Amino acid sequence: MPSASGGDEEPVDPDVVLGPAAGTPPVWAVLAVVSAGGALGASARYGAGLLWPTPEVGFPWTTLLVNAAGCAAMGVLMVLVAEVRTAHPLVRPFLGTGVLGGFTTFSTYTVDFQRLVEAGRAGLAVAYLFGTLVLALVCVAAAAWLTRRIAGRAGGTGTEARA
Repeated sequence: MPSASGGDEEPVDPDVVLGPAAGTPPVWAVLAVVSAGGALGASARYGAGLLWPTPEVGFPWTTLLVNAAGCAAMGVLMVLVAEVRTAHPLVRPFLGTGVLGGFTTFSTYTVDFQRLVEAGRAGLAVAYLFGTLVLALVCVAAAAWLTRRIAGRAGGTGTEARA
């Protein structure tokens, strides 16, 4: 095939098939599992809000705990699917992006911050803003660390299961 310079262009690597990677699920399947997981996660979050409602100007404990639990679950999930076992390619989008993405809530977190500010509780709002961030990072890291320790005790370092 002639190029703009007038010469024939060769493929980058004739031994490599340029297309979806082997084992990559079709986009429609990923969208389906993310949607299903998101519905489950959002329903669980909604249920938590019904069980433990936040008063209009009260501290948003439910949102804080839901986000912390979701981050801890993400720490466990990422170690299990990326380091301990080779998971089906749809597990991570279903559980990570779908269920945990639907369960955790950045939008409610920001609305809760705004409500605290509007209620004249700016100091508490700032503490909530940064406290949630720190707690989320600690939960991911601690859950990942603990999962690695448990997986290591159960079957070596965990890397053998991937081979």
